Amino acid sequence: MAHVAFTRNLQRHVACPPCAVAGGTVRESLEAAFILYPRLRGYVLDEHGALRFHMAVFVDGVPIADRRGLSDPVSTTSEIYVMQALSGG
Repeated sequence: MAHVAFTRNLQRHVACPPCAVAGGTVRESLEAAFILYPRLRGYVLDEHGALRFHMAVFVDGVPIADRRGLSDPVSTTSEIYVMQALSGG
């Protein structure tokens, strides 16, 4: 099972400790995490199911390419990190 971890910024708003989930893509893995933490969905995905602009997801240290469909592959040993993308100047 893939391991999903959420940053402390997200954990301040929603209880979402790291979890192990089944899924062959980022979407399947996140959907499994949202079953455990349903309130988290609105923080991570927009109303169309795409990754929100201010969010970033990394699989095994690499940023995902498909922010809309979340179709990037995930293996059973993958580490998925979900965090807020910060910007500023």
